[in-house]
Parts: sequence; C-alpha cells; structure tokens
Amino acid sequence: MVEEDWRRVDDYIAAALISKDEAQEETLAKNARENLPAIDVSPPQGKLLHLLASAIGAKRVLEIGTLGGYSTIWLARAVGENGKVVTFEVDPRHAEVARANIAREGMSARVDLRVGPALDMLPQLEAERAGSFDFAFIDADKPNNAAYFAYALKLSRPGALIIVDNVVREGAVADPSKTDGGALGARALFDAVAAEGRVEATAVQTVGAKGWDGFLIARVR
Repeated sequence: MVEEDWRRVDDYIAAALISKDEAQEETLAKNARENLPAIDVSPPQGKLLHLLASAIGAKRVLEIGTLGGYSTIWLARAVGENGKVVTFEVDPRHAEVARANIAREGMSARVDLRVGPALDMLPQLEAERAGSFDFAFIDADKPNNAAYFAYALKLSRPGALIIVDNVVREGAVADPSKTDGGALGARALFDAVAAEGRVEATAVQTVGAKGWDGFLIARVR
C-alpha cells in the first residue's frame, strides 16, 4: 500500500501542477515502446530540475546519462533559446530514441548529445574550453558517480549546482551490509563530496513513482 500511495500522490502532484505540454507524455510513451528501461526521473522530479536550473539562470547545463531524453528536455526548456545542454549517453540505441524525442519537442538546437562512455569523452569536453557550466545533472551508472562528480565540479563555475540522482537506493547507502555497485557508488560519492572543500552539499530522500531514493545537491563555492 505504501508504494501505491507514493505513486498516487505523484500522479496528483503532476495533474495539479504540471501541464500536459510540460509533462512530455509522448516522450515517456516512446521510451516505453522502444523498451528503454523505465528509469527516467518522474514528472515532478523533472520539473524540479527545470525549476532549479531556471532559478539560477542556467544557460549551460551538463547532463551525464541521457537515456531517452526526458530529463534532457526539461533542462533544455530551462536554458532558453540561447542556452545549451551537453548530454552524454553510452548506449547508441538510447541516444537514437533521445534524438527523436528531443527533435519532436523542438529542442534539437539547444542539445548537444554525445554518444559513448562519459568518462572517455569528458576530457575532450574539458579540452574544448567552451565555458563553465551553470548546472549539472548526473544520472548514469552509479559505480562511477564519484568520478562523474569530480568532472562536473571541474567544469562548473562558482555558484553552479550539481545534482546527482539515485543516491539513497532504498536505504542501501546507509546499510553497510549492502555491497552492490550502486550502494558502493553512492557511499563513494558521499565520501568524495564530504571531503571536497569547494562545495557545500546536502541530500534529500524522495518517495514517489520511482520508489524510495534521493538526490544529492551540491553548490560550488
């Protein structure tokens, strides 16, 4: 009953506060038709990312983990016509679906989608010296979260926000008996952020359609 209640409340929030145009129902439907993993952020979480990026006036956004482009589109809307989202996706088929979704939503000009392992391509992005990022969203393979965070920090301006998804993992982050890659990756991320003097950070637990999880939120000093 608890998870059913979480989902019901998420649906209520979305119906009350997210318009049909914002909700990207066709993006989620296409992702399902293409058998992509159902691991996109929820609509309320997508709008949260949009609001946070909009609130700080973000014009350059780094995203690690595109999947089908659902969160990418929320962020592309936030940066406006002159902004840019640079997003990395390791799976070529996922990237193909994402490109179609991004194009359908009219966001292609705002999105630079790069295909391949992010840790292999981030050094090239750094070498381009195209300017610092205002906002970063990390939602990729969890064992590499600490490494992704380090790159996001290196590429971000002072005052930027770095958001990392799936850091609670149904409580596994605080359970030493859990030794899967996701739990170990979450703890490594917390350790790295706690030791990093260039950021101030917190984490919030979330419940909803995506179960029990949470975001880590860091602000670059």
